[in-house]
Amino acid sequence: MRIGEFTDVFPPELDGVGTVVKNYVTELCRTGDEAYYIAPRNDDPLGKRPFPCLFFRGFRLPGEPYRVGVPSMDPAFKKQVDALALDAVHAHSPFGAGRAARRVAKKRGLPLIATFHSKYYDDFLAKTHSKLLAKLGTRIVVKFYESCDEVWAVNNATAEVLRSYGYRGPLRVMPNGTDPWTPEGTADEMLSELFGHSEGPLFLFVGQHHWKKNIRTILEALALYGKDGRPFRAAFVGQGPDRDAIVAHAEALGLTPNVRFLGHMADRESLLELYAAADLFLFPSIYDNAPMVVREAAVAGTPSVLVRGSCAAEGTVDGDNAYHCENSPESLFEVMTAALPTARKVGERARATIPQPWKTIIAEARARYISLAEEKKSK
Repeated sequence: MRIGEFTDVFPPELDGVGTVVKNYVTELCRTGDEAYYIAPRNDDPLGKRPFPCLFFRGFRLPGEPYRVGVPSMDPAFKKQVDALALDAVHAHSPFGAGRAARRVAKKRGLPLIATFHSKYYDDFLAKTHSKLLAKLGTRIVVKFYESCDEVWAVNNATAEVLRSYGYRGPLRVMPNGTDPWTPEGTADEMLSELFGHSEGPLFLFVGQHHWKKNIRTILEALALYGKDGRPFRAAFVGQGPDRDAIVAHAEALGLTPNVRFLGHMADRESLLELYAAADLFLFPSIYDNAPMVVREAAVAGTPSVLVRGSCAAEGTVDGDNAYHCENSPESLFEVMTAALPTARKVGERARATIPQPWKTIIAEARARYISLAEEKKSK
């Protein structure tokens, strides 16, 4: 099989969608298929890559780590992508990359698969501050998915989000994967450099530094935890448009002695060691659908604290392989405090029950690619 995986973010480590696409193309190529990572051209390449890439023109959004792709304005890209002997086209975005994928699929008579990853209404509302414009933008997104041959959602809760936008077509759940990993306990030196001789549990957050991730709730819960002099350490990994404001809020809450902001960590092994060293992974986001970071924490044996009923909490059981809190700093603080004595046991359950290897996921995806390609040919 020859598959084009289209997305609007590169390098992959910038966010969860990019990481998903990187794993798709890596696993497909590993098993003997041809898969192409197709995305906006970026000034910060990965270097040596285990898979072929194809780039189109794009420009960086002010204050954002992302680029807006404009493949329709890149004649060289059109020529290159039209020369690829593809069997299927998979869009991971309904915007520039998705429209390019749709053009290729329509021109060549190929199946167009699209995965719904994000809460686009929330993104539109945050950018425009207008419910009307957010609804109009969401309608455009829905029309894109309605034009596809098959639509995938990363879990049932995410499928319901797309349904709530007005999509009425068929949906298939295709979850994300996480490859097995065994910690080697090499994070001690890193933690010593970061925190010196400070003691106390280690709380961790990994993700885009954007208020929509509910980071304010984490900071205020940490302030409550340390209010009576309890020792603790907290690490925040990632980058994003609100990083400076988040750091400033941490300082205002008096958290500076206990909290470290580590920026983007590109090395997966080091990041997984940090996950493994943490007592709890704090992820009270109500924005994320099926966050990769929860699976990464689980594969490292660290349980997540998630908001009860959120999309991120799907597939987890409170007190068994994760912890659930209400959407408030007070509830997060209470759950953090109560969870620590059982965190290691719950973390082992998370490791045993949450992650699914990428090879299993991609085998199922590949079977759908083949089936859809055969259906297109028969028509």
